[in-house]
Amino acid sequence: MSEKLVQEVYEVLEEVMDPELGIDIVNLGLVYEVKINEEKDVEIAMTMTSMGCPMAGQIISDAKFHLNDKIEGLRSIDIQIVWSPPWSKEKMSRYAKIALGIRD
Repeated sequence: MSEKLVQEVYEVLEEVMDPELGIDIVNLGLVYEVKINEEKDVEIAMTMTSMGCPMAGQIISDAKFHLNDKIEGLRSIDIQIVWSPPWSKEKMSRYAKIALGIRD
């Protein structure tokens, strides 16, 4: 699928906040991969900041809602939570680190 549509998915996912940290899931480094086939089925591999994250269901629900709301014509959205590689603060963007007061 077009790189433009993949980029659009990432942009929409920047609107999905981690409710505990107040930073979006892309800048937190939680989104590992976005794949889209010719039929516009979206597959997203992402993680959470911890295995016991109580907000996982809410974050997935918010992501699907935003994608369906902002991008027309998506046939399906499958979000898989993966634990490998494990998330770490090194995956965060510079913006997220500054916002959370984390030094390199």
